[in-house]
Amino acid sequence: MLWLSLVALPASGQGAGHWSQSCDTGPPFAIAAPASRASLVLIIDDLGHRRSLGMAMVNLPGKVTLAVLPHTPHARELAEAGFAAGKEIMLHAPMSNAGGMPLGPGGLTPSLPRSEFDRILGEDIDAVPHARGINNHMGSELTTKPLQMGWVMQTLLRRDLYFVDSRTNPATVAAQTAADFQVPHLSRSVFLDNEIKTEAIGAQFERLVTLAERDGLAVGIGHPYRATAEFLADALPALKCRGIELALLSEVLARGQGQRVNDGAPASEPDFNSVLSHVGLGFRHGVLAEVENAGGEDRIGPSLDHTGHQVIEVTDAP
Repeated sequence: MLWLSLVALPASGQGAGHWSQSCDTGPPFAIAAPASRASLVLIIDDLGHRRSLGMAMVNLPGKVTLAVLPHTPHARELAEAGFAAGKEIMLHAPMSNAGGMPLGPGGLTPSLPRSEFDRILGEDIDAVPHARGINNHMGSELTTKPLQMGWVMQTLLRRDLYFVDSRTNPATVAAQTAADFQVPHLSRSVFLDNEIKTEAIGAQFERLVTLAERDGLAVGIGHPYRATAEFLADALPALKCRGIELALLSEVLARGQGQRVNDGAPASEPDFNSVLSHVGLGFRHGVLAEVENAGGEDRIGPSLDHTGHQVIEVTDAP
């Protein structure tokens, strides 16, 4: 039985340092850890270029989802290792961005004819073993294109895969298109590491947990930085102290858990007020996905610990 030391209980609003504390196991004068009352989905993007940082994410405690870039040097190895470690695997699909930054291999752009678009997306999916779904890498251009996002969703329907909108552009239509095609989907609530400092990551993680406590579900995205790996290794075991369940994407979708992540700012796409049925997709559930405002301009930073291999393109509300 898990027990929680009275002195180890993180309280809402504390600084980043409290996430280094975790639930104790059975000391004297302790109380039971609270039952889970909310779910948190954690996705690590941009995996595939660096083995060491990728393995640090594979070795994180608990149910973490790993989003792997296709055709990268360590994509298959990290996907296999993550799957063996009980992590969920996604394709991190490169999609065109408004700034014209290079996408690397497997990039999807609106200039591609349908046949070529479908071929590239299919090869991207095949390049990541055990993929249960996809999310967009960059994509501030492509995710605003209803036609091409429709092509994406038709492929996902055929392959029984889900979609996560990383929300790199407040004008994204990706989640709405997934809903239109009845593809199981969720949307990003918080980016953890736009600023790669432990204190900033801790503040974003607290924001993510607060959203989960308020709404029952929140989706966070981090990246393979050493600071992120070190913070999460300490923070994830402490979630149970707040009554938060760390869940895989497929688990959340399979039970039809709703998502309401508009963090007090005007939504950048419509909220969905009814549960959408997804029969025959292997999930047999409904998904309610409401989205957080991602206001502000795109912010771009180096990824993968200054390797220069990739860049991330992220937008988030302050």
